[in-house]
Amino acid sequence: MEARRVSQGVFLFRTLLLVLAGLLLMTAWQSIPLIQAELLAGRAEPRAVTPRGDLAADEQATIALFEQARGSVVFIATTERVVNPWTRNALQVPRGTGSGFVWDHLGHVVTNAHVIAGASAATVRLADGRAFPAALVGASPAHDLAVLRIGVGAGRPEPLPIGTSQDLRVGQKVFAIGNPFGLDWTLTTGVVSALNRELPTETGAVIERLIQTDAAINPGNSGGPLLDSAGRLIGVNTAIYSPSGASAGIGFAVPVDTVNRVVPRLIAQGRYIRPSLGVRVEEQINAALSARLGVEGVFVLEVEPGSAAERAGLRPARLTREGGVQVGDAILALNGRPVRRVAELLAALDERAPGETAQLLLLREGARVEIAVTLDAGR
Repeated sequence: MEARRVSQGVFLFRTLLLVLAGLLLMTAWQSIPLIQAELLAGRAEPRAVTPRGDLAADEQATIALFEQARGSVVFIATTERVVNPWTRNALQVPRGTGSGFVWDHLGHVVTNAHVIAGASAATVRLADGRAFPAALVGASPAHDLAVLRIGVGAGRPEPLPIGTSQDLRVGQKVFAIGNPFGLDWTLTTGVVSALNRELPTETGAVIERLIQTDAAINPGNSGGPLLDSAGRLIGVNTAIYSPSGASAGIGFAVPVDTVNRVVPRLIAQGRYIRPSLGVRVEEQINAALSARLGVEGVFVLEVEPGSAAERAGLRPARLTREGGVQVGDAILALNGRPVRRVAELLAALDERAPGETAQLLLLREGARVEIAVTLDAGR
C-alpha cells in the first residue's frame, strides 16, 4: 500500500510538471508577437506601392470619352403642383428625376417624354453644378421624346456630336451616361445586344427600330444618351425590361435617326405632326384578312373624304349586294419598304414628312399596282 501511494504521488507530481511546462510554453509563444510589435512599433511604415504602368488603351479611350461627354449630360428634376385640400394652398412637390443631354447652343435639352409627363415644372442641372428652370418646348409621346429649353448665358455646354443608327452592328461597344436612382453622371458600358426591337408606349403607339443594349440602364437613366465608341450620340435611353424594376441587362434606346428627325420638328412646331394617308386600318382585322387570303400587307378599310388616299384613288373595302365584303386595296410597300402590319405602315409613314410624295405598292384585284400619293399633315 505504501509503494502504491508513493507511485501515485510521483505520477501526480510529473503530471503537474508537464502542465506547468505547457503553460509556460504557451505564454512564451503568445508573448513573442507582442515583444516583436513593441520592438517594431517605432519604425512601422505603410507598404510600398507597386507601380501599375500605363492604363490599357481601351481604358484610356473610355475615360476620355466620359470626360468629353460628361459636360453635355444633364440631371433633370421635376415637380408636380398639388393643392392642399384643407388649406387650398398650392404646393410644388417632387415628382421624379431623369437624365437628358444638350442638343444645341440655343439651350435646347432632349429627354424622354415620360420623364416630364405629368410634371408642372422642371429644373435642369448641368455638370458644373449650375441649375436652371426649364421650359417645355414640345413632346412626342409616340416617340417618347421631349425637348426642354434653359436660359444658359456664358459657359454654355457643348452639344453631343450626332452619329447614325442605321449602320449599327450587334456586338459593337456602347456607353450610357445618366443619373440612375439619382446617382448623377454615372457611366455604364456594354454592347449593342440587338437591333430593330419594338416597344409599345403608354399611348398605345409602337416605337420601332429600338436599340437593345446590355449596358446597365436603371430608373433615372431615362432620357440620357447612348454613345458609340467615338463618343457620338446613337440613341436615347428610354426603357428597361426588368421583372424587379432594376437593370436586368436588357435596356432599350430610341435610335438617333428617329431623334434627329423628331427633335427638329418639336423645336420648330412645338409638336410632332405625323404625315397621313387618310385611310382607316385596324390591326386585328388586318391580321385576320392576311391569314385568310395569304397576303402580307395592310388592307384599306375606309378612305377619308378629301384625304391624300382619296386624291390618289385608293380603293377601300366595300359591301356587296349579297351582304358580303369585297376586299379593297392592300398596301404592300411604301417607298420600297415592305409593310406587313399596321405598325409597320405607321412606322414607314413616320419617316416621311407632310407634303412629301410617297410611292405605294398595292395589291388590287390580284394585280400589283404602284401609285404616287402626296401625304397630308395628320391631326
